[in-house]
Amino acid sequence: MYRVLGILMLLASPALADDVTLPGPGGVALKAKLFRAEKPTGPSVIALHGCGGPYPKRDEQWAQVLTEQGHTVLFPDSFGSRGLGSQCTVKNRTVTVSGLRRDDAIAAAKWLAAQDFTPAGGVALMGWSNGASVVLSAGRAAPDLPPNLFRALVAFYPGCSTPLKNADWKPAAPLLILIGEDDDWTPAAPCEALAGRTPSLVHLVTYPGAFHDFDVPDTPVRERTGLAFTAHNNGIAHAGTNPAARDDALIRVTAFLEAMPVRE
Repeated sequence: MYRVLGILMLLASPALADDVTLPGPGGVALKAKLFRAEKPTGPSVIALHGCGGPYPKRDEQWAQVLTEQGHTVLFPDSFGSRGLGSQCTVKNRTVTVSGLRRDDAIAAAKWLAAQDFTPAGGVALMGWSNGASVVLSAGRAAPDLPPNLFRALVAFYPGCSTPLKNADWKPAAPLLILIGEDDDWTPAAPCEALAGRTPSLVHLVTYPGAFHDFDVPDTPVRERTGLAFTAHNNGIAHAGTNPAARDDALIRVTAFLEAMPVRE
């Protein structure tokens, strides 16, 4: 309880961001927001948006909490950098989880790891929804992934069905998955099966009564329609705050990152 109150107090004043541009795949100028920790004491974090693009209400909450805990945070914008808006209703996407979004995540991680204000030892990769699916793709142990680039992986309500179909899938670093048990956008069951394959590396947390976007502050649960991909293939899903799940996630994610000491 006391730690929850302490973390919530950190949200009283907004975090301040710098607009930066870094080299992305295929020569794209990858636009991003950089939130600097005053005293970096833990791994820097790449934070990946969902299918709707940057979500200030959620992004600024996590930026404030993480920077106060000593983590610099970089939010690359995969869609806006290519002149695209929300992709939530688009089935045939040009910027895909295993394609350009994966490339963006790795490029952003390399750039952040090379900055003189970033502690040595690798960065953490964190994402939500479509961005969380990118965490599972970019954070997969693969020959083209630079060794020790990722120190930790955090995925909020990812789509786990695709990696589950890959018998060789395993994370390149410890992975924390957080998802609502009632999520009808990206269901929890495939994530439970995926976590069961590599329990030594994957820690799964499911929240009773929680839907998609449960960690977004002060957002009533509402029905979304016309979505490209949902659990029941009907284009309908629910999203909104679950206060108990949000409070737990704020504590659990910061504790997970704190347990990842920086390698010298």
